[in-house]
Amino acid sequence: MNTGYEISESVDPSSGDGLARHGTGTGKGTGARGRFVRVDGVDGVPLHVVAEGRGPVTVLSAGLAMAWFDWDEVAALLVARGRTVVRFDRPGHGLSGPAAAPATAAGEARRIAGLLDALGLAGPVTVVGHSIAGFHAEAFARLHPERTAALVLVDSSVEEAPRTLPPAALRTAAARVLGRAVTAVGVPAALGPAARRATVRASRTGGGDPAARDLVRRCYRTGRVWRGALLENAGYPDAAAEVLALRGTHPLTAPATVLAGHDGSGGRGALRWLARQADLADRLGARFEVAEPAGHLVMLDRPDQVARAVLYAAPDQDRA
Repeated sequence: MNTGYEISESVDPSSGDGLARHGTGTGKGTGARGRFVRVDGVDGVPLHVVAEGRGPVTVLSAGLAMAWFDWDEVAALLVARGRTVVRFDRPGHGLSGPAAAPATAAGEARRIAGLLDALGLAGPVTVVGHSIAGFHAEAFARLHPERTAALVLVDSSVEEAPRTLPPAALRTAAARVLGRAVTAVGVPAALGPAARRATVRASRTGGGDPAARDLVRRCYRTGRVWRGALLENAGYPDAAAEVLALRGTHPLTAPATVLAGHDGSGGRGALRWLARQADLADRLGARFEVAEPAGHLVMLDRPDQVARAVLYAAPDQDRA
């Protein structure tokens, strides 16, 4: 029988080093073991997945160029509260195989559904998306309402009127050329981990990068992750436009929460971002909550508040 997916407990397609013997990354998580899943019908890329805990299911999807271990503390809190937590790396992210094309909102919704099928998790699930993955999580909730218990958007990307010019084909071609070029001259190996650490520091209100250095080197010294981030970023306006179109054709039936990060300042940019997040909540009919002080990486600055938002989003799951 063709199940449409394949699970491997040991082979790591991203590094060629054979075994995927790792914990959740920082030493602060649950120490769960990763596996690799190939979901047919999407793109067949081997996906690195960490599933842990018992109880109602929560799916965590991180933003552009981030990895499964960025959810470590949130995952630990949810597992302790009786949740099954699924974290995965999209193609070209973390330890997953290389990205073949820019991500689409509908494609990522299918990927989440396929992963849940592969893991034998029928749902309904609470789906959580951070930054650009907010597009993917919302698309899942709209396209798979019967499988969605709740939607939680963590400092999600917001585009009220996405501009899709230059054409997608031109943006994708440019991303491929740039990705090959930076890899050929050794930029990822030379600067990858430092660029990751600098980005994390700039995206938090305090503290540096809590991720284990060996995992950061393993992921961010590779051209695979740089190429994946460039491709996903090239498709950003198209994914935003997809979600806007879905809002007109596929009602959101699950309860939703918009959790926005705010650094506590009165700066114009920070206040404008809060206003846009509040407008997003209004459009979705969602509960609006502010995590303060927090930068864009809310799951690192305020993991306790992210976990509470997830648990509150679908209280009926806990009573099921």
